[in-house]
Amino acid sequence: MSIQPGATIGILGGGQLGRMTAMAARSLGYHVQVLDPDPSCAARFVVDKLVTAPFDDDIAAAFLARECAVVTLEIEKIAAASMEAAAKRAPVRPGVEVLHVIQDRARQKRWLVEHGFPVGPWVSAESESELLEGIAGLGPDCFVKSCSGGYDGRGQVHVQRGEAAEAWAELGEEPVVVEKALPLAAELSVLVARRPSGDIAVYPPALNHHEHRILAWSVIPAPLPRHVLDRAREIARGVADAMKVEGLLVIELFLLPDDTLLVNELAPRPHNSFHSTEIACSTSQFEQHVRAVCDLPLGVCEIVRPAAIVNLLGDLWLGAHPPDFARALALPDVRLHLYGKRVPRAGRKMGHLSAAGATPEEAVARVQEAARRMTGA
Repeated sequence: MSIQPGATIGILGGGQLGRMTAMAARSLGYHVQVLDPDPSCAARFVVDKLVTAPFDDDIAAAFLARECAVVTLEIEKIAAASMEAAAKRAPVRPGVEVLHVIQDRARQKRWLVEHGFPVGPWVSAESESELLEGIAGLGPDCFVKSCSGGYDGRGQVHVQRGEAAEAWAELGEEPVVVEKALPLAAELSVLVARRPSGDIAVYPPALNHHEHRILAWSVIPAPLPRHVLDRAREIARGVADAMKVEGLLVIELFLLPDDTLLVNELAPRPHNSFHSTEIACSTSQFEQHVRAVCDLPLGVCEIVRPAAIVNLLGDLWLGAHPPDFARALALPDVRLHLYGKRVPRAGRKMGHLSAAGATPEEAVARVQEAARRMTGA
């Protein structure tokens, strides 16, 4: 049964994804409450109520859910006990089972393999000696990643000469996965929305470019061969169906030089690489998130016009001169999106620029030019 506008949606997490989801929900006529440990979180001033509590506070999660018709999330690091407590009072979408699989990288890899989805060579390791064996078996060039936590390049180490001891210590001597470094032709992602009824909508893949393991820019539709894009959407739809996701699921993929596609990671929430849907598509990822968790008919997700984004990191605010937003906005078809974060830090996502173009390449060039102008370059 659909949850109609006028009801209250709860969001576990009040970062920028929670903020933008809340703004979409309010446009549709919903009330929004958020749980976040930061009293000045990004969503603070766009929601009806903020419950300030850690993500492992099951009592606070239950308190949030008691006034909500549905609860969703914008971050993976919600404790299972909090999810279960909320689920006793309202539907939680995506559910505890989905988060259980995705929260642990080794568990996620095993699930993908067991369900027949393509992944690159990998092993898990729970000790320094197992890590050494894993690196020896996969080759000298590997990525070692913490099983839990880690994002935007954190929680992973690029090992190129077998430095197992250093990697084990740097990642906190906790269980890890070891992935063989592969020659990549491209990195892409696919966003799938799925209602509790089982209806699915799949967005065109995005092409992503990372710098220092943080997304620098992204564009949709990805300017890649049709057979690659079709295969990417097929894999993504299959994963969402097999996992029975209720809400959003983003499938990050590696494209190898021979056009092989491998699943990298999954994210059960809105995603940085699909921010450009706000200007590229009839239905943004944030509106689609609300529609999916409320079991409303899903919106059209085909491309109206190509669009790209550039992330704005806290480093821009830490230089000698503040960013000049007016210079960026002087370019046609450029928009500024700031997240309301008060404290800039190096590597922290403070906002993004988006731009449309007649082609994906034009959209990327335009948004990159806006970013250069903003910094005075």
